[in-house]
Amino acid sequence: MTLLLDGQKVNGKSLKVTANLRIESGDLSGQTSNTDSAHKGFKPKALTVSLLIPYRDQQHLVDLMRLAETTAAGGQLKTYRIVNDTAEAFGVRQVIFSDTITAREDDSLAAWRVQFTLTEKRSNPERVETRRPDSNVHQQGGTGDSVTTPSGEADEPELNGFERILKRVDDYVGPAQ
Repeated sequence: MTLLLDGQKVNGKSLKVTANLRIESGDLSGQTSNTDSAHKGFKPKALTVSLLIPYRDQQHLVDLMRLAETTAAGGQLKTYRIVNDTAEAFGVRQVIFSDTITAREDDSLAAWRVQFTLTEKRSNPERVETRRPDSNVHQQGGTGDSVTTPSGEADEPELNGFERILKRVDDYVGPAQ
């Protein structure tokens, strides 16, 4: 199996690539035993790569670390074009290094067991979302007439019987200016 990132071969022995696609969903059952769920979209595909690099080929590990630490303009992680059979089968064309890169010494061999994750960049679902037109928000309205106050009258609190009598006396004695 071969793995190329921007045309540069990732060197090592026993190269294994595991691909995964996470499908987000939310539980709609509440407190019941209902099995309904809401589809929340497809998350970027991830490729987990594991390989063995002998101690004598230390430069291969140095090269891999250089690839992982490379940044593009603005300090963003560099996006790589990937060539790999598993990536191609999953429809992954561009990736970035993500999560962690581990290199641990093997117990019986004079080598490092290296594992890292490549996450898809500019996935098909992401491209579809950006092409989709923005949905317009429609204002909702109820049926019937809207409630308005007659022009010229301010919203006044509702008065009880005694307060109404006092208001009439007040208006008679001296109208408000």
